[in-house]
Amino acid sequence: MLLLSRLYSYSSDKFFSFLKSQYFSDSFEPEISFTLQKKNNESIPDAIISQESFKIVVETKMSDWFHTDQLIHHLGSFSNEKYKVLLTLAPVLMNDKTKSEFETELAEYNRANSCCIMHINTTFEELANAVSDVIDDRDYDMQSVLEDYIDYCNTDKLIISSDSWKYVRMQLSNATFEYNFVHNMYWVRSSVNFRSTDYIGLYRNKSMCAIGKISSIIIFSPDDDEKFAVQKGKLTEEQKALIFDAAAKYSITEPHRIYFVEKYFQTDFRKITQGAPMGGRVFDLTQILGTTELPNTEKIAEQLKKKTWN
Repeated sequence: MLLLSRLYSYSSDKFFSFLKSQYFSDSFEPEISFTLQKKNNESIPDAIISQESFKIVVETKMSDWFHTDQLIHHLGSFSNEKYKVLLTLAPVLMNDKTKSEFETELAEYNRANSCCIMHINTTFEELANAVSDVIDDRDYDMQSVLEDYIDYCNTDKLIISSDSWKYVRMQLSNATFEYNFVHNMYWVRSSVNFRSTDYIGLYRNKSMCAIGKISSIIIFSPDDDEKFAVQKGKLTEEQKALIFDAAAKYSITEPHRIYFVEKYFQTDFRKITQGAPMGGRVFDLTQILGTTELPNTEKIAEQLKKKTWN
């Protein structure tokens, strides 16, 4: 939970945005409220300072080996909070049988005690993705904390990244969209950590407008003698020339991670809620498209045109 503690210390607004997007509804308003002269049944005080109550109880495991009895006992940790969440956290999701058994007992507990405790089952990787969604490239300190967290999880095998084949990383690309799209590339500071995904998506104007399958990843260090380090795939002379050209056009003067894709395909995976995303976002394409096997990138792009996201 150190990651969430650091997020709260860094920005309470981003922390509460994280809670609202992952665990609570839009009606949840955890920020401190200042109200002047609000009338009650008997008087009108000059001011009221208040905050909605909530509690998140966390149980972590090194596998999906959760015990229903233990989770039921954890429900005693709640009292009169308005919002209550039991969060179960592990490298993999809870198996269906255990989850069904526990949630059946949880529903009975809620009925018997006239309460509404929610159960959220997630993984260390999904937690990292959710935090990544509420911070952006300019949040350097928090990006460093997130990178350390992901490194720790990878070292201790808390994140299993063998499923990168089904994920797309959507990145904001307003100013550089045309260049990225034409040259089948994308770049980001090398200090910014991304989870492993097989696809990159480009976002502008309320939509992920392009998607491409990653073919190579290059670390470009403009001030080093050895300017290129290949992390994935191969680096061609043509790609080197493109990197130098992009660096000159867009003032890339510090180390960056350069992504090349096989080919970007136009799509229109549209955001239907107000406001632009605060940063990149990771999507599970199998969930969005309702399939266990992904088609080729061109067909993925066509199918995404029929989908939306919040």
